[in-house]
Parts: sequence; structure tokens; C-alpha cells
Amino acid sequence: MGSNRVETGTSVRGRTRVGVRMKAIQYIEKGRPEIVELPIPQPGEGQVLVKISGVATCPQWDMHIMDGVPMAPGGKLEYPYTPGQPGHEATGKVAELGPGVTEFAAGDRVAFWQDQAGAKQGCYAEYVLADVGNLLQVPGFLEPQEIASLELAMCVQVSFDQIQNVAPIKDKRFAVGGLGPAGLVAIQLAKAHGAAEVIAFDPVESRRQLGAELGADRALDPTDEEAFPHDRFSSEAIDLAIDCVGFPASIEYLMGKTKDMVALFGVLREDVRFGFKHWCRGLHLVGYGTHNRGAAETALDLIVSGKLKLKPLISRTLPLESYSEGVALLQKREAIKVCYIP
Repeated sequence: MGSNRVETGTSVRGRTRVGVRMKAIQYIEKGRPEIVELPIPQPGEGQVLVKISGVATCPQWDMHIMDGVPMAPGGKLEYPYTPGQPGHEATGKVAELGPGVTEFAAGDRVAFWQDQAGAKQGCYAEYVLADVGNLLQVPGFLEPQEIASLELAMCVQVSFDQIQNVAPIKDKRFAVGGLGPAGLVAIQLAKAHGAAEVIAFDPVESRRQLGAELGADRALDPTDEEAFPHDRFSSEAIDLAIDCVGFPASIEYLMGKTKDMVALFGVLREDVRFGFKHWCRGLHLVGYGTHNRGAAETALDLIVSGKLKLKPLISRTLPLESYSEGVALLQKREAIKVCYIP
């Protein structure tokens, strides 16, 4: 991730309206997010102005920026941080169209299917400019908590597409490692894609309980050696798995239990050991793919049909002014995700 340094309270992109202001979150320095006032920008060509109705945390990103640590390995982080960032899992209404925009109409409900990133203002704000290609129209009956995290659902679906490029999921025994937000989405996607059995692993009991509520057939503690004693050569072994943690211990645990493939969704910051017992009988390790609109549309269809539920991931709904309180809940592992209503 490159530098996101922007002067405090300045407009990031586009024209602005004189005297018309909005509130946004801005990290002034490490550990110091504040409410700032910014001009409400006007959309340019290929853009719309979105009035945010809900924006959800991307927990690892929020906690990294709060702690002064770049999200991506080797990245650079400078403060003041871009206003509104790192907010990107958001939904709202189209408030104004830029010149020549025909894809949307004022009043349309929309959600971001991918992170705009870069030096653009983020979504921890009352309004944000959006390139039309980053939005999908969504049904008006969905509450903000049910659709704000469409971008996360798209990301996890990308890994499922990676898996299905190599092996079908239907009728397989499928495992999910780590029951943070991505893992809880992965349980539901595995079911939606036809897995015969979904086994979820997490050391935290409350997360295992939520995983079971969202469809896991078994939710087990990986630190308990008797919870799943089968290795990858057993008839009871897992067929396919996805790791949503990114730590070597979590990945190697799944590698030792899985016959065919482990997909790596969690951000990998350390090397993982691949040895003879994995090489023998051809275990596949699959890295992450590319964000794409097709994966987002698949995820949206599953949300609308009720096969993918994002609202249970939202532990608390807070006003934007309580941003620090929400991040503290994430840090203490007292929340899966927090949704802010500007």
C-alpha cells in the first residue's frame, strides 16, 4: 500500500461546493482518528456522489492503521491519512450524477463492490465520490448491515472461483480455517456452492458458535488434537479448504488435514512449510486471485436470495463519531465487524 498522505481537512478529488460541509473520519496520526469537516465534493465525469447510509469495518485494515502498521507487507504508511480511509465496505444512495453518467439515477441504492483505495477519500464520511465502475445497484429492501460488506463477499468469492478452477466444491467435505468475517462468509459460500459438509476451525468458542449458526456442520477448536484427529491420508480427511487467517500455523494445520487443495485467503506475511507429506499425493496450494465484477455479482445474487447473510457479522452499529470505540471492540475481539451510520 502506497502513501496516503493528505493535508488535514483538504479536498481529495473533484470540485467542491463553497460553504457546504460534511463530516468524515481522518487519522491525524497513529492512534488518533478524529472527526473533521470537509467540503462536499461534486462528481466529475464518470462519477457519482454517494450519500453513505452505512459503512462497515474491514477489521484488520482498521486495526493496522490505528496501530501505525501498513496493511500490506512492505507497504508505506504516512499521517495524516487520507480522509475517510480506510473505509471501503459501504452502501448508500446516489445523491448526484457527474456529467454524462447514465449507469445510475439519483436515488438509486448502491454498494461498493471494490475498494477505490489510492489517494481518494474513503467511505468513513457522510458523502463520497465514486467511480461508477466501482458500484453495483442493490435492492432497496436490504438494510445497510445486510449489504455494506458486499466488497468482502466479493473478495471471498474470488477465492472460491480459484478453487473451482481446479476442483468442484459440490458434494465435497470442505473446511474453513479462521472464523473472522471472511471465514464466516466462506462457510456460507461453501454451502451455497454445494459442499456436502462444512467443517469450521477457530480457537474462540463464540466464533465457533456463530459459525455453526451460519451453517457449519461442525465447528471445532484446532488447538484440541482430538477435535479432528484425521490426517490428509485418512478416509475422513478434508477434500478442500480455505484459510482465512494467513498465519503459518493455521495454514499448515489445514495442509495436514486436506487431501486436494488449500486456498490461501488470509494475507500471507510469512513463509509456509511445504514438505514430503504435502508433495505426496499432490496437495494444491492456491494463492489469491484478482478482484472482479463477476465475483461481486455472484455474491450479490447470493445475498439477495438469502443464501449469504452479512448482517450476523455486524456485532455493533454505531454513529461515525464513535469510530474509536468500534475499533477498540475489534482490538479486544469483542466484535466481528462494526457498522457505522454517518
